[in-house]
Amino acid sequence: MKIQVVNRGHQPLPAYATSQSAGMDLRANLSEPVVLRPMERRLIPTGIYIALPEGYEAQVRPRSGLALKRGITVLNAPGTIDADYRGEVGVVLINLSDEDFVVNDGERIAQMVISSYEKADFIEVDSLDETERGAGGYGHTGVN
Repeated sequence: MKIQVVNRGHQPLPAYATSQSAGMDLRANLSEPVVLRPMERRLIPTGIYIALPEGYEAQVRPRSGLALKRGITVLNAPGTIDADYRGEVGVVLINLSDEDFVVNDGERIAQMVISSYEKADFIEVDSLDETERGAGGYGHTGVN
């Protein structure tokens, strides 16, 4: 699939780290470092703008290493970039640790996964079919 991209920043385009990676790394495009204090959230620019084909979305997800090692994650994970959005791709980061975290220019801050989706039409009915599970949820099937 070919995706049109405008790079108004100074970072390389998003790229897959390996041949079997599902996500492409997104990098911070900053004129100066940004300090995220504990529990602080900020929109971090990437400098890129994309045009996805109809029927596709881009999902912005946390990087597992930042989450595990530093407590930094994407607040609205996964964030969705719709096919008709033409603004800059930004990443809403939050610092869930108890220490300041510095986001540096060029740092890999998130990953972006391109995914197809289906449109649904809701049809209002008076009742739903019965299933073994029924309305049970939130731990209903047990601990194991």
